[in-house]
Amino acid sequence: MPPLPQRSLAIHALPYLALYGAVFAGIGVVQPFLPAFLASRGLTAEQIALALALGSGVRLVAGPAAGRWADRLADPRLLLGLMALVAAAAAGGFLVVAGFLGFLAAQLLLNAASAPLVPLSDTLCLAAARDGRFDYGPVRAGGSVAYILAAILAGWLVGRSGYGIVPWLIAALLLAALLAAVLLPRPAAGGPRRGTGGFRATLRLPGFARLLILSGLIQSSHAAYYGFGSIHWAAAGHSAATIGLLWAEGVVGEVVLFYLGRHLVGRIGPRGLALLAAGSGVLRWAILSSTAWLPALVATQWLHAFTFGAQHLAAMHLLLRLVPASQTGTAQSLHAALGVGLMTGAMTLACGPLYRSFGGGMFWVMAGLCLAAIPLALSLKIPREDKP
Repeated sequence: MPPLPQRSLAIHALPYLALYGAVFAGIGVVQPFLPAFLASRGLTAEQIALALALGSGVRLVAGPAAGRWADRLADPRLLLGLMALVAAAAAGGFLVVAGFLGFLAAQLLLNAASAPLVPLSDTLCLAAARDGRFDYGPVRAGGSVAYILAAILAGWLVGRSGYGIVPWLIAALLLAALLAAVLLPRPAAGGPRRGTGGFRATLRLPGFARLLILSGLIQSSHAAYYGFGSIHWAAAGHSAATIGLLWAEGVVGEVVLFYLGRHLVGRIGPRGLALLAAGSGVLRWAILSSTAWLPALVATQWLHAFTFGAQHLAAMHLLLRLVPASQTGTAQSLHAALGVGLMTGAMTLACGPLYRSFGGGMFWVMAGLCLAAIPLALSLKIPREDKP
């Protein structure tokens, strides 16, 4: 497909920006504030860790199943919209349930339905980028901007109205994701309904299993941050608004990184990005293990651009190089489930007793995961040609 004019590129990107905006705005509320919402309803640290970990376990099944289904559908937007609708209903469930088992049921349904949202969004966006409609990095950065704005707004609203508003916000944003999915351009005829070979064929692709392990180590190192960062910082005396700003700040650098993604990949390649992510993780988690001092938090939150953003960008470019177009939905969902979700769920479960016993010292374990990822990143074998 010949390169499109700049204005046409922007127009083609708008529907995908809307989708990423809705999906990641929802995540911008869930990650910082849903654990704190559960704590405000009386759940203990161990119960929160168990709910989050079991939710991650559900994602391991729901995500790949939806990805495999998407590779067989003529129009994966329908599946994306359906999952957004079910997830919105699950978020509303938090408002009517009571007790640990009730909140656990709502958490599991929310995780099952929301598991495919990011992988399917990435599949549709990467397919459009592969066709030359736009550059993936800046469009994905739009999702990060939405995450920032949602985290700031949610922090302000929680400060004014309490944690009870959190499920309302999540449900509203998931309904917006449903609308955005419906408004996406219809995929090219014959595109998605090409999935062949199943999960085993995708897992056997050269370099794919190594990528799963690498992403698992680096991304699961965020388990303490995602599950207990807000709780830990609130216990240190920081307000909900401050915590929301800290989460938002962490993604600001990520936005810049995504905008510069094409240049970074050209200069240091996916291997360099993975090494940058692992090294930054060692530094970030080592600092957070020893202090909750606000200036230190402000400084280390910038490293989120590298610990999450650089590894995500490395993984996306590797998937484009390693995976045939007919298996992108399956590969994206397997990467999200096995490459990120499996270890993140295990580490989230471990973080409950770790936080109860060591407080911020749990971040030392996260630093160890990133340290273990460094030799794996060094041994990555990168295909020479990028498919887009």
